[in-house]
Amino acid sequence: MAVDGTYVKLTEDQNSLQNVTPGELNQAIDIEKLTARRCEQCGQTLPASYTPPADEDWTTGIFGCFEDTDSGLTGLFCPCVLFGRNVAAFNDEITPERACVGHAICIEGGIALAVTTAACSGVIDPDTVCLLTEGLLFAWWVCAIYTGMGRQLLQRKYHLKDAPCDPCLVHCCLHWCAICQEHREMRNHLSEGATSSEDTIVNPPQLQEMMNVNADDHKRSNDNHDHAASSSSVGEGSGAGQNNLQLQLQPL
Repeated sequence: MAVDGTYVKLTEDQNSLQNVTPGELNQAIDIEKLTARRCEQCGQTLPASYTPPADEDWTTGIFGCFEDTDSGLTGLFCPCVLFGRNVAAFNDEITPERACVGHAICIEGGIALAVTTAACSGVIDPDTVCLLTEGLLFAWWVCAIYTGMGRQLLQRKYHLKDAPCDPCLVHCCLHWCAICQEHREMRNHLSEGATSSEDTIVNPPQLQEMMNVNADDHKRSNDNHDHAASSSSVGEGSGAGQNNLQLQLQPL
């Protein structure tokens, strides 16, 4: 547009540069920060050359409950306590007490209700018993899905395989063995991390310490030399003053 507000007609060369293909301005723009892959744990952007590590085997088997006696006994008699510890390690927002109470209500409470229903099967109407049994089985499967989610988080964190099968199915069939295995797996990985961190500690070289000692000795020797030189200069000055005094006292 010209200075006076009138439009200037473009030449043929300039007009060819202004041609826009229909739909060209409506095409989607590829923004790398939005389309790049992100880490499932921390959310950081992964480089294009990143390849996820292969899934590894569990350090202990599903039936190795008594390889760790403490966790095995806790998982057998107080599974809610061991489950609370595991969930608190998976998710910082959930306290062990809350997870323990939830496990006690859903799992232990459901087992107690199932035992009560079986004991009173002759007293309660058969249709009611069948209805309670179906409800308990459904509740057990829902609890297996919830507890299996924690196992999935552990597998993603340490890149573990689905062993012996799907996490939810493992907790549905082998719930007590599963929570014991998860506790042992976390303990083994944490101990490996502590060992590697201890190996990376490097002690300071002894040569540097010896150099510091030599420097301190040299400094002290210089201080002693300066002190001796100053004292000798003071002595010489006092001797010269006495000679001058003696010269002054000699009779003419």
